Amino acid sequence: MYVMPVFEPKYDRASEIKAFDETKAGVKGLVDAGVSEVPRMFHQPPDTFGGTYVPGASQFSIPVIDLQGVQGDLNAQKSIVEHVRNASKEWGFFQIINHGIPASVLEEMKVRARRFFEHDDELKKQLYTRDNSKKVVHNSNFDLLIAPAANWRDSVYCNMAPDPPRPEELPEPFRWSDEFGSYMDRVRNTE
Repeated sequence: MYVMPVFEPKYDRASEIKAFDETKAGVKGLVDAGVSEVPRMFHQPPDTFGGTYVPGASQFSIPVIDLQGVQGDLNAQKSIVEHVRNASKEWGFFQIINHGIPASVLEEMKVRARRFFEHDDELKKQLYTRDNSKKVVHNSNFDLLIAPAANWRDSVYCNMAPDPPRPEELPEPFRWSDEFGSYMDRVRNTE
């Protein structure tokens, strides 16, 4: 019995990534445009799962790093740094507790981030960059150009230390308010 081989058309990943990045619209732009199929650049190659992918596994524990009592305690600070290093290496993320930022302030920051992503596309495009030296950066996947697969996410961040942006440098959804000022004061004072 002869089985006809299946030939896939040549896939030009670099061109797909370049075209996606040049839109400066990110993943939300794909969704807003009504994409009906996840583009191939977001498909995780099967050989990159390694031993970390366990089908059907339902129990896992996100690393939790507790900052309680770390201020002024050099040994505790060294331990926290080691915990962050291990969680970053093993998981790529972690949860921080007892950081001193009230839940109400964190909720306000989530509202502001949502407002940013729902804001006018032209504002977001002005801030879309791969230049991480900028004070305000919006992009899709900080490692888009080198990762084996893109992540289905967009990001916005403000470089607040050591020299925070002036209020006029921030996009409207992040302009100073009592909540935003409180958040920034607390972030700067947790060093």
